[in-house]
Amino acid sequence: MPPLDMRAVVYERTGERPTVTRIPVPECPADGALVRVEATGVCRSDWHAWRGHDPVALPHVPGHEYAGVVAEVGAEVHRFSPGDRVTAPFVNGCGRCEWCLSGQAQVCPDQTQPGFTHPGSFAEYVVVRAADTNLVAIPDSVDAVAAASLGCRFATAYRAVTAHGRVDAGTEVAVFGCGGVGLSAVMIATALGATVTAVDVSPVALKRARVLGAAHTVDATRADAEEAIGRATSGGAHVTIDAIGSAATAQTAIRSLRRRGTHVQVGLMFGESEEAALPWGRVIAWELSIIGSHGMPGADYPALLDLVRAGRLRPELLLGSTVDLDGAVDALVAMDDPQSSSGIVVARLDAPR
Repeated sequence: MPPLDMRAVVYERTGERPTVTRIPVPECPADGALVRVEATGVCRSDWHAWRGHDPVALPHVPGHEYAGVVAEVGAEVHRFSPGDRVTAPFVNGCGRCEWCLSGQAQVCPDQTQPGFTHPGSFAEYVVVRAADTNLVAIPDSVDAVAAASLGCRFATAYRAVTAHGRVDAGTEVAVFGCGGVGLSAVMIATALGATVTAVDVSPVALKRARVLGAAHTVDATRADAEEAIGRATSGGAHVTIDAIGSAATAQTAIRSLRRRGTHVQVGLMFGESEEAALPWGRVIAWELSIIGSHGMPGADYPALLDLVRAGRLRPELLLGSTVDLDGAVDALVAMDDPQSSSGIVVARLDAPR
């Protein structure tokens, strides 16, 4: 049986520094699972919620990408048992609607998201609802830190590159933004045989993109950035991926496509960018496709895990540091500086304290 209380990162107000404190262990729902967290990633989406850009109920426990061991399951759960090593996508489907039943839980109208709709994984235990739909078994060869790093950034990038971009050998891909999602997209597209051009304002991020497989890099602050991308992609990209989420970036990405190219919007738009105008004349005349991409359902994880298990994808290469829960607070607050992190930060909870 799980304990009555647990250590967790909690903030009472948006923008106020979170603290590590003891709170009750959440109850396991009838259709859900209580997971003992072994590792949890610190993601910029957590920072957006903490800063109030993405409203959450307060007080709040952040965290939405994690790996751990099932501690308890509800009476309606049949596919998982206590002791199973698991992870889960950050979007959890209800398990009952037409979208979930067709394997598209990432667009479930009744979706839940640990770390947003209810307490998240910056804690010793987290609840996953509709466990039979949302839990994903972790192979023995993939450790908790690597599995946690898949949960949001890597899985999101994988689906953007494969399901929407349909990237394969010979595809010219331009990735805008070399943070966690962008660098994941660079790695995945390269592993699939694409030629990748990475675009960012940070020389450090661009250097990292080259190390991870980008054939070309373009400084987005250059006055001729669009032309430079065109030259790097031999006349325009087949696929562009905006991993930032800004009006300017999305427009540049769309203008960097060749005719009949595909733009995949991954980065969330906030504020004025949410209603951004796009170059519709170009979109129509060149028959461009614009696709939104929102995470990845649990049903799609096996193919990604197969690539990880085979060594073709190595998410651990994106790892910047491993910390404890107190370190997770420091990492979250440090995201006020966009240049603060040189890689994914994962808090490890199964290490001796």
